[in-house]
Amino acid sequence: MANENILLELNHVQQIYTSGVRKFTAVQDVNLKLQEGEFVALLGPSGCGKSTLLRILTGLQKPSEGQILYRGKALKGVNPYATIVFQTFALFPWLTVSQNVELALKARDVAPNLRAPRALDLIDRVGLDGFENAYPRELSGGMRQKVGFARAMAVEPELLCLDEPFSALDVLSAESLRNELLELWTGGNIPTKAILMVSHNIEEAVFMADRIVVMDKEPGRIIAELKIGLPHPRQRQSDEFRALVDQVYGLLAGQTQPEHVELGSAPGEPGRTRALTHVNISDLSGLLEYVAEKPNDQDDIYRLTDELGVDSDQVLSITETAELLGFVTVAEGDIILTPLGETFAEASILARKEIFATRIRRLPLVRWLINMLQRAEKHALKWDVLKMALELEFPPEEAEKQLDTLINWGRYAEIFSYDDEAEQIYLESIPEKAG
Repeated sequence: MANENILLELNHVQQIYTSGVRKFTAVQDVNLKLQEGEFVALLGPSGCGKSTLLRILTGLQKPSEGQILYRGKALKGVNPYATIVFQTFALFPWLTVSQNVELALKARDVAPNLRAPRALDLIDRVGLDGFENAYPRELSGGMRQKVGFARAMAVEPELLCLDEPFSALDVLSAESLRNELLELWTGGNIPTKAILMVSHNIEEAVFMADRIVVMDKEPGRIIAELKIGLPHPRQRQSDEFRALVDQVYGLLAGQTQPEHVELGSAPGEPGRTRALTHVNISDLSGLLEYVAEKPNDQDDIYRLTDELGVDSDQVLSITETAELLGFVTVAEGDIILTPLGETFAEASILARKEIFATRIRRLPLVRWLINMLQRAEKHALKWDVLKMALELEFPPEEAEKQLDTLINWGRYAEIFSYDDEAEQIYLESIPEKAG
């Protein structure tokens, strides 16, 4: 007999995309249950398949494999009991606030005489009473997103899905809206039975959710689940809150692995081709300099978010890059400078370039590009030729990002040069041996 409290259940869900002859696993063997009364955060780095899962469980996308059950029955087509609030406001600019909310009711065939009073009630609940006749252009970003919440709740969904709904807002608007949503949820002022929120913001997830489902990428998969037992309202500066944030950072950052595992393999070689993180060299240098000033050249990763004023996703990406280059090691949520990382942080501009060039020559993707250019006529290749080659390893959009990162890192290291007009990549100099 099915558990009546379970709203949603995903069993062995996979999403596989095909590009040419290659298959890419976006989501791998995901099993997840969501019960009534739960606020669950789906947390992980960009590219781990969080939004893909959201589309699958709402019926907007059919998985390649696996089963989705809603209240014990197989989901077929769009889930009529769920709705999504996206990170972009997606309001119709020619409609007023009230008309935008009423539109959702019209789509559900709610009688015309019931639409206006229900819309006004929801507008009042989200704190926009007095703005029902305003147009989106008259509203701030936070107010426009409130209209998005009101429109989503107008159809009284059992399951409210949030796809990074605060990420497009400024810091103060986002914080205000988080608190107001929690007030509606914990006060029972919305008809929703459960909330599932996609986020890459670790503090946001710990602040709002009852349970955090942690995902990792390559391929996208669930690696851990964590219950958050803190009562609302939660105090961000409390020891208990900080301990949970540190624990989640530890789960996402993992621990530094042996070099052959960290580096992966090059295109065409056996094993997984390790994607490069899309990080600016200036951000990497700034983080290493900052940690070098700490006692024992180490710090809690979670502290860097507040101290450097960047979000958790960016901190984790920079940390991953530093780890890949051998500048830091990561263990139990701590980042520790290696002797090489300390040397880089204290080096001159030119010395940093030399160190960086030496380190990225070890990376399989950089070795692959050097070898490709060495064999090419005049040691140059067209951008689109290299992109096409990378599409054998990555989805097209990611292949483009990987090539851009290769060029940016290689230009800084003075290994490659790039002619934007000719769209050609060249070797700066011919190394004695590449890899």
